[in-house]
Amino acid sequence: MSENQNLLAEQRRALILDEVRRRGGVRVNELTRKLGVSDMTVRRDLDALARQGVLEKVHGGAVPVLEASTHEPGFEAKSGLELSAKEDIAKAAAELVAPGSAIALSGGTTTYALAHHLLEVPDLTVVTNSVRVADVFHSAQRSAGQRQGAATVVLTGGVRTPSDSLVGPVADQAIATLHFDVLFLGVHGISTEAGLSTPNLAEAETNRRLVQSARRVVVVADHTKWGTVGLSSFATLEQVDTLVTDAGLPAEAREEIAEHLRHLIVAGEDEGADAL
Repeated sequence: MSENQNLLAEQRRALILDEVRRRGGVRVNELTRKLGVSDMTVRRDLDALARQGVLEKVHGGAVPVLEASTHEPGFEAKSGLELSAKEDIAKAAAELVAPGSAIALSGGTTTYALAHHLLEVPDLTVVTNSVRVADVFHSAQRSAGQRQGAATVVLTGGVRTPSDSLVGPVADQAIATLHFDVLFLGVHGISTEAGLSTPNLAEAETNRRLVQSARRVVVVADHTKWGTVGLSSFATLEQVDTLVTDAGLPAEAREEIAEHLRHLIVAGEDEGADAL
């Protein structure tokens, strides 16, 4: 990390979290030198990250939280993490959507951000198993009225998870009868060994059905998802057409991903992509 007096708090905390995860722990005095800020600022940042549950404060510094592969954070807990990265990813992914497409959006905070950027794309048919994503479109229609070209939204039904996704046999059966041009898929974890994974067994099966029903699969995932492995894998990297991620993804990870995926889009670095 290079010194920067003008980093926003969110950017600074993202850098701190990356350093903690990469090194397995950091000391406050190391962070003050690297970030060029005071001890008090670093301690406030560590307090904020500890409240989010993404690291643990120890005497003189911090260490990563070791989560079980079955741990599933709720939507609100995840929504405050990597905000800038998710927004960049959402903007880049929205450029892939052509008017009149039939698309699917899985549950997750990144697909939720993407949904906001799709409100002005005309004549979409949107299938989703996310209560939050569906509400983005429904709220827009309630406030603006039924405008020409507004999206048609299909909510699958099912049992609600902590991430506000609908899963289980009802969702699986509904998805199995549908066919989408593109699936935009949020993930808990992504790695070369485990592929795409989630801590929720029922969600894994529903995601599996989404992948099977899609002509193209686009994963939207910030760099912190790389190397994370949940309890259940539901797709291999070879089943993914495109990964849209952010500039925080390390160079070695990009090289590894390029060996398995057709397309890698790094939001903020790549030029605008053509619609799928």
